[in-house]
Amino acid sequence: MDIYEACPVYESERFRLRLVENEDLEDLWKVYSDENALPFFNSDNCDGDNFYYATVEKMKEVLGFWDFSYKNRWFARLSIIDKEVSTVIGTIELCLRESEDAFNHMGILRLDVRSDYEKEDMLLELVSLITPHIPELLDCDGVLTKAPIYAVERMKAIQRAGFMKSEHLLIGKDGYAYNGYWTIE
Repeated sequence: MDIYEACPVYESERFRLRLVENEDLEDLWKVYSDENALPFFNSDNCDGDNFYYATVEKMKEVLGFWDFSYKNRWFARLSIIDKEVSTVIGTIELCLRESEDAFNHMGILRLDVRSDYEKEDMLLELVSLITPHIPELLDCDGVLTKAPIYAVERMKAIQRAGFMKSEHLLIGKDGYAYNGYWTIE
């Protein structure tokens, strides 16, 4: 299944994942204006965007860019809905990495959630829900995700999901080397 032809919907007991919609604007702005969540967002190789959006207008502009990117097959952004409260609490970004480094032809999993969801069990449920589908969705050889050394809850969750800390650095398009990556094959 090609994620860019038809983006599937995935559900666990608590969460539903589906393609981002314009109606998610207000909920997503609460995520991307959450200063306590900002340190956990992976903005490596994103042309200086740190994913902090102080205004609803900026968030609306970003949603437009995400839609444009999806239509051009650059990446897919899925909203994470907490079914218990019917609220979007974050996003998952998926894209295929084509590079000259150790992570060539791997799927990148970016997981952005509000700070009150940066908890091991919630992150584990989300990672476990999407990771098994990524190789088919992106036609990739494995999955990589980032967990900085201070992201203790995130590291515990991805380890429980089967990710291993990589000794390799991700080399950005500008030549900068990023650390903190974990992989699963």
